[in-house]
Amino acid sequence: MTDVLNHPIFKTVSEVAGEMGHDVYVVGGFVRDHFLHRISKDVDFVTIGSGIELALKVAERMGKPGAVSIYKNFGTAHIKNDDWDFEFVGARKESYRQSSRKPIVENGSLADDQNRRDFTINALAISLNKENYGELIDPFGGLRDLDNGILKTPLDPDSTYSDDPLRMMRAIRFASQLQFTIEKESLMGISRNAERLKIVSQERITEELNKIVLSSKPSVGFELLFDTKLLHQFFPEMVGLYGVETRNGQSHKDNFYHTLKVLDNVAERSDDLWLRWSAILHDIAKPPTKRFDEKEGWTFHGHEYLGSKMVKPIFRRLKLPLNENMKFVQKIVLLHLRPIVLSMEIVTDSAIRRLLFDAGDDIESLLILCRSDITSKNEKKVARFLQNLETVEQKIKDVEERDRVRNFQPPVTGEEIMQLFDLKPSKEVGVIKSALKDAVLDGLIKNNRGDALKFVKQKGNEMGLKIHFNIEV
Repeated sequence: MTDVLNHPIFKTVSEVAGEMGHDVYVVGGFVRDHFLHRISKDVDFVTIGSGIELALKVAERMGKPGAVSIYKNFGTAHIKNDDWDFEFVGARKESYRQSSRKPIVENGSLADDQNRRDFTINALAISLNKENYGELIDPFGGLRDLDNGILKTPLDPDSTYSDDPLRMMRAIRFASQLQFTIEKESLMGISRNAERLKIVSQERITEELNKIVLSSKPSVGFELLFDTKLLHQFFPEMVGLYGVETRNGQSHKDNFYHTLKVLDNVAERSDDLWLRWSAILHDIAKPPTKRFDEKEGWTFHGHEYLGSKMVKPIFRRLKLPLNENMKFVQKIVLLHLRPIVLSMEIVTDSAIRRLLFDAGDDIESLLILCRSDITSKNEKKVARFLQNLETVEQKIKDVEERDRVRNFQPPVTGEEIMQLFDLKPSKEVGVIKSALKDAVLDGLIKNNRGDALKFVKQKGNEMGLKIHFNIEV
């Protein structure tokens, strides 16, 4: 195992710990990632003694005595060196109370520390001690589980999950990220302990959830969250998408699995977390808008409008940011049907201009979601929809190149309208501004200052306003 210990920090830690008379080991994710052939520069050192004391002496030996960040409440210390992160902690034995995932910590042995790990693949350790430097210590068969793509708790899963319920989210996150299978008993343990998730803060749950959303195939994680009923604990709106109802021989699609397919499709095309959240939420309002019409069958009229309104309360509850990222998701959810509807109609320049005006710089993201939303099992139908969407995309390029209405700003401002007609801020100014915008978007005038100024003067004349000050073109 000495091939993985090629950074000088390992020899330094080994020597300093030896001088202190303490055993020391590299544990956890750094060791796991080595066997997965993943580059990792986050290293956890466990010592049989004080991790803080060891970190201070290591930093001094490195010539960086001021580089140590100490977290006394957790008994840990951290050294940042270039793009490497080194964490030092004393080996611990943990016990838990039923009402909290915060452990009662005692000093312990390496075995105690490995016992408290979440999964066998994270309980691997490499010795840095002189007598067995580089030896792998693997008491639970973690290396075998890595080779077989298995996630398994080191001890009884009920105890592991009940002690710290966040480990259930981590299990599903690892399964989604690594495409691993959760061992049967460890998986059943999640279902048995799902309700224990209520003692975990929403921030920590969402941190793991976002890592699932960002995995290469997020549906893997979401199906596990649903099947184990973890999803039911914090995201009931998404659970509500599940199921098919049939009436008079007509059925609608299962919107839960449709959403997962759309999410996977988006994941193949974009790494953008917020576009992926747009995929998750694009049909979130279908359950409350579902109706059955004898002629039309199942309808979900207005689900895009209601869905955009549901984004903020969902973001607030999940502790997602209530900023421009949320507004982006709201916009994409609101607009997600527009390009698809246009592809089914005769595409007018006016409709394209209005879409460009509403979408602005997010038009490309919107089109990614629209392409991803075509999930029919009928290949001919999919091909026809994609062809129609390509027609819309080409029209968007042509109109944008010619009319420049993306992020449209009126060629004549509100201040200039007030100056022209000697007006104060008023309803009249708003009417003229709105009419000018519509005239440009409907193609009645070109998007330039000369035509816009002429239109504004004409509109003011129709409203009985007199020009008090001429404005230069």
